[in-house]
Amino acid sequence: MNLNALIDALPKAELHLHIEGTLEPEMMLSLAKRNKIDLPYANVKEVQAAYEFNNLQDFLDVYYQGMSVLIEERDFYDLTWAYLEKVHGDRVRHVEIFFDPQAHMERGIAFETVLGGITSALETAHKEMGISSKLIMCFLRHLPEEAAFEALDCACKHKDHIFGVGLDSSEAGNPPEKFSRVFAEARAQGFVPVAHAGEEGPAAYVKTALDDLQVQRVDHGNRAFEDPALIARMVRDQTPLTMCPLSNLRLRGIERLDQHPIKKALNAGLLATINSDDPSYFGGYVNDNYKEVAKAVGLDAADIVQLAKNSFAASFMPDADKQQGLDAVAKCLDQVKK
Repeated sequence: MNLNALIDALPKAELHLHIEGTLEPEMMLSLAKRNKIDLPYANVKEVQAAYEFNNLQDFLDVYYQGMSVLIEERDFYDLTWAYLEKVHGDRVRHVEIFFDPQAHMERGIAFETVLGGITSALETAHKEMGISSKLIMCFLRHLPEEAAFEALDCACKHKDHIFGVGLDSSEAGNPPEKFSRVFAEARAQGFVPVAHAGEEGPAAYVKTALDDLQVQRVDHGNRAFEDPALIARMVRDQTPLTMCPLSNLRLRGIERLDQHPIKKALNAGLLATINSDDPSYFGGYVNDNYKEVAKAVGLDAADIVQLAKNSFAASFMPDADKQQGLDAVAKCLDQVKK
């Protein structure tokens, strides 16, 4: 079996996925028509042309504009369901999904409208496709701390559906400590903390996310490699990393895909994983990320298997469910060898 076929066959989890970032151009235009929203794009080709970014902020400008078509609960359901159908074909058994309620609440969309559509799709996918999930609410770091507290107040009413809190949006100039108090309150309320760090920001942001926000997983973390002592600590503690190769390439975090540090992470013994981040904007879902980065940096079959195992080990699934995922990887490998 060649490497791409192995990637397609292996069960896996996806741990770094912004549900709003799965809005494909066709759905964007369809929802705009359904909800009578005017967009500056006449067709799919024009939407795709807008998906050329020079940095994170360029992407976010288009990202938030596209989000404007999401109005009703069924829009959020349709968006989430389309993603789940797609990754079911990629052999994804478990997803940990980020959502950005502040970006919708600013537009006058109720928190419950967003949450209801997403969770309904997740529940249906669990029943019909066997995909389990955890939902993580992200704070937008370009907004003030007060706005994050407002979102947290909403989340506290829905602890049965929201597992954790995260931190995303523009990293440059918005260090983790800006949100120390809201993360402390979120932890006190029982939410599991994670944060984007070291995507644009320096290694110091990764360290602050670990020490100050007390995150249990680092999203991206590429620039942690600027600090060997930090890497040694993350190896020792087996701090999970959710890495997103095609995202890093498209947002110019790396100039070429062969510069991505995933091979370095595996060689160091880090609990690194491969994910798609915002796949409709970055040109690839989870299996595409595996395949493209494997080719670029020279991953072998053992690396691919390790990444699939890491995706379950780094998840927030109960230990028994993690073991089921690992057993599924082993069973797949046995079948491949026959």
